[in-house]
Amino acid sequence: MKTMSNAVKTALLLGALSALLLFLGEALGGAQGLMMGFVFAAGMNFVSYWFSDKIVLKMYGAKEVGPGHRLYDIVERLAGRAALPRPRVYLISQASPNAFATGRDPEHAAVAATEGILQILNDRELEGVIAHELAHVKHRDILISSIAATLAAAIMMVSRFAMFFGGSRDDREGQNPIALLATIILAPIAAMLIQAAVSRSREYEADAGGAAIAGGPTGLVNALRKIEAGSRMVPLDANPATAHMFIIKPFSGRGMLSLFSTHPPTEKRIQALLGGQSGV
Repeated sequence: MKTMSNAVKTALLLGALSALLLFLGEALGGAQGLMMGFVFAAGMNFVSYWFSDKIVLKMYGAKEVGPGHRLYDIVERLAGRAALPRPRVYLISQASPNAFATGRDPEHAAVAATEGILQILNDRELEGVIAHELAHVKHRDILISSIAATLAAAIMMVSRFAMFFGGSRDDREGQNPIALLATIILAPIAAMLIQAAVSRSREYEADAGGAAIAGGPTGLVNALRKIEAGSRMVPLDANPATAHMFIIKPFSGRGMLSLFSTHPPTEKRIQALLGGQSGV
């Protein structure tokens, strides 16, 4: 029931992002802008679906590893336990501890981890992290998060374009310029809030799913604490556009900024794991 509820919530949030993009396109360009917004969203979703894994792995200089490597062997063992095809396995040459999964579906998935995470985690903790990433693969969260990020980026790009070049002539003649300016400014903020909510809801589900794959939450709980502490000491050199992919967000946010966070607070994730409840 919780998984179904979360799936419905995710679908509604993605629908809200799509609707916001279409609304913005219509507000700035009328019927023609509405169509352009739809085509733009469809095109960006297609690119994100097919090529996001190759783009992000190349972005971080990830190198593929094979049998006999500690990371590969753990991924292979847990993928079998989760009844998933074995993802490709990559190592990132960075000291900051972190990991992510990518790929458009379980048959085309990849798991990547930094050298830093291998140094600070024991095998049980690393299993918890990999199980979390495999849960993302199993739930197709990579696709969902990629679509959310793509739609949000499209909304911000359209708003930025409108900010510099203005709306159509019909907009300038028939609309309140203050309302139009408010739309241009508020639409990207709403997009970021919705994208962050999508990502946070999927993290709780991946934590729960990872604990089930690993056979218990202890390894993941300890790993989250270590990664959180390690990433504060050695920040990850990460692109903000990919922050939602990592098991711990590379950038911290407090107060109002936490509303835009792609990850729930680590302590809340730990409480949910130990209490066996999904968060929001």
